[in-house]
Amino acid sequence: MLLLRAIIRPEKVKEVLDALLEAGHSSVTKMEVYGQGKQKGIQIGDVFYDEIPKEMILMIIDDEDKEEVKDIIIKSARTGEYGNSGDGRIFISPVDQAFTISSESEGL
Repeated sequence: MLLLRAIIRPEKVKEVLDALLEAGHSSVTKMEVYGQGKQKGIQIGDVFYDEIPKEMILMIIDDEDKEEVKDIIIKSARTGEYGNSGDGRIFISPVDQAFTISSESEGL
């Protein structure tokens, strides 16, 4: 099992979630987050924004779904043909165990 965290532009969330659902990956948690990436914020006129709003999508996936899910998110979250700074990041980490609270069962 893997934990996938994707931090994406808020305006791309619906497109990403729709693409994941269409591919059969419906188990998703999302939340609003704020931060800055390598660009260290953005300046518009005289105003500097160092906390940019993003959305974080959390998913627990099977190891064999890693490439498919990663590719779906990249394709649907990217802005423009080659992408742009601030399109987001994907982090994938191993998960040792997962439990369903209601049934006390282990696994996905």
